[in-house]
Amino acid sequence: MLKVETILGENDVMSISEGLKKVGIGGLTVSKVRGRGKKPAPEIHASKGSEIFTPQFTDKYKIEAVIPEEKEDDVIGIIKANGRVGKIFISQILRSVDISSGDEGEETIWG
Repeated sequence: MLKVETILGENDVMSISEGLKKVGIGGLTVSKVRGRGKKPAPEIHASKGSEIFTPQFTDKYKIEAVIPEEKEDDVIGIIKANGRVGKIFISQILRSVDISSGDEGEETIWG
């Protein structure tokens, strides 16, 4: 099992979600987060336009999904095709446990 975390600079969540459904990835967690990247945030004009403020953090979207290893390339391709700006991080899942049933392993995700 792999965990795919995607940080998006723009709201491309729906198009990525629809693409992932087509390859059998149903479970996603989506969060609106704030962060800072290489590109500076856009300036904001305050005090009737007389002051310029550059925020340190900007709004971003985070998508998290646990996927089978054999779908890694498909998932990355869908995210790259439907996302405009952002990063993809992939990590191994060592163990998963379903709280209500006590099931462990892949059964907790696809069972």
